[in-house]
Amino acid sequence: MTRLPLDGLRVVAVEQAVAAPFCTARLADAGAEVVKIERPGGDFARGYDKAAAGQSSYFVWLNRGKQSRVLDLGADKGRAALETLIAQADVLVQNLKPGAMDKLGFDSARLATGYPRLINCVISGYGDSGPMAQRKAYDLLIQADAGLCSITGGPAEPARVGISVVDIATGATAHAAILEALIARGITGRGAHIAVSMFDVIAEWLTVPLLNHEAGHSPRRQGMVHPSIAPYGVFAASDGTPILLSVQSDREWRVLCDRFLGEPGLGTDPLFATNVARVANRAQTDAAVAAGVGTRTGAQAIDELVAIGLAVASVNDMAGLAAHPHLRRVTVDTPNGPVSLPAPAPIVDGRTRQTGAVPALPDPDAG
Repeated sequence: MTRLPLDGLRVVAVEQAVAAPFCTARLADAGAEVVKIERPGGDFARGYDKAAAGQSSYFVWLNRGKQSRVLDLGADKGRAALETLIAQADVLVQNLKPGAMDKLGFDSARLATGYPRLINCVISGYGDSGPMAQRKAYDLLIQADAGLCSITGGPAEPARVGISVVDIATGATAHAAILEALIARGITGRGAHIAVSMFDVIAEWLTVPLLNHEAGHSPRRQGMVHPSIAPYGVFAASDGTPILLSVQSDREWRVLCDRFLGEPGLGTDPLFATNVARVANRAQTDAAVAAGVGTRTGAQAIDELVAIGLAVASVNDMAGLAAHPHLRRVTVDTPNGPVSLPAPAPIVDGRTRQTGAVPALPDPDAG
């Protein structure tokens, strides 16, 4: 069997919900031994839905390849068992409510002193200081509070991004930070304390709309229209098929006008010749494109646009994704039988990495 990059790495995950489990699932996929600590009754994400062979789709997705132990951390034996696990660990990841680990006796300062090679990653909503540090924080709450919802959806009202994007972004950020710390430890021999807040992660991702707002051009919700590129939006074909077309440069605009719209003059018209001009005259730009797309069926429009080197996509739903020719899958063993999931994106040495099984909820274990 091929050795995996993180074989031999020990990770303790005092985790729940999505952000930390996303991070540690990636570590487990890479070969790390991940021991997931669950409260009596289990990670509450086990009860989110029953979409994966009667089990939570979130839990099945994010906890493959881990071992699970149930510890009552309110009891001495549970805390002693956790201490033993941490003493043997390379990495500790936790996303309990702010201050919870400190109250249990596992504050970062003590861990750094007692286990100087430990990489301790703490995931929180707002960090460990500031006026909102003690608030509970969940994905949609942060989407709203950071302003992401204000630029998502159509003109009528704000909307949630359709996946738990803050949690996922936070887990991915924590994963990258842990890998950096492991590289640094290999050089210095020292561990690290890593703090990742959900608010910080998504605020940094919102840099472009924030800078535009501060420059006097506050973003507006426009549905499936790019705020600073035109044409970049959805156009209806003659059979009603929605086509998402993106023109990324003035050269591509000239190609579109000449070889698809049959109006080469539009390519050099001062009203449309540059992206800045097209955005300023978006209504006229989109009307010209809509007229051209509307003379073809969806399949014809896509084929012609691809043939001339332009970027285009179908506007799919989940049924479209399920049948998509590029969807790669892996099968994961679960307590209720195998479940087919989208495969992790990285392909190393041309092979799709196999994933471990999803753990059942074990009996309570105090040590």
